[in-house]
Amino acid sequence: MSTELPPPAFESKIVPLDRLAEAVKGLKKPVVFTNGVFDILHRGHVTYLAQARALGGSLVVAMNSDRSVKMLGKGDDRPINTQEDSAAVLAALESVSLVTVFDDKVPLKAVELAHPDIYVKGGDYLPEDLPEGKIVSKYGGKIVTVKFAFDRSTTKLLDRVRQSR
Repeated sequence: MSTELPPPAFESKIVPLDRLAEAVKGLKKPVVFTNGVFDILHRGHVTYLAQARALGGSLVVAMNSDRSVKMLGKGDDRPINTQEDSAAVLAALESVSLVTVFDDKVPLKAVELAHPDIYVKGGDYLPEDLPEGKIVSKYGGKIVTVKFAFDRSTTKLLDRVRQSR
């Protein structure tokens, strides 16, 4: 006999972009914000997200939509997982407070709506090259780049899988 159960609590951490500003108001301060594709979560991602969360009281993750991933030119077969599935996996992580999905190449609108105290990106970026960082700087927020603890990427992982065929 099968029992229908309610959706897991982590599903409530996924918020549409138009509700992001309101949802962020209820988060513990300082609010940390990051963004990325996250279509196949790996050790590099979860380490980075936990480190980002440790910088503040809560972590908002803005995730590229399926359409946005295509615009980034990650490959014809990307994203691997749908934005709905990727958002759910991110939301299930203890380090993540909220997840939202954005349609542009760069999450300018999401940053404006979330108004984070701290904006975090991986160490392969320079703060001065981040247009979203300029928004955060304008209102006195902090921009942090985090050195990767593990040399992992979804692109490298997929290349390895493709070569093993």
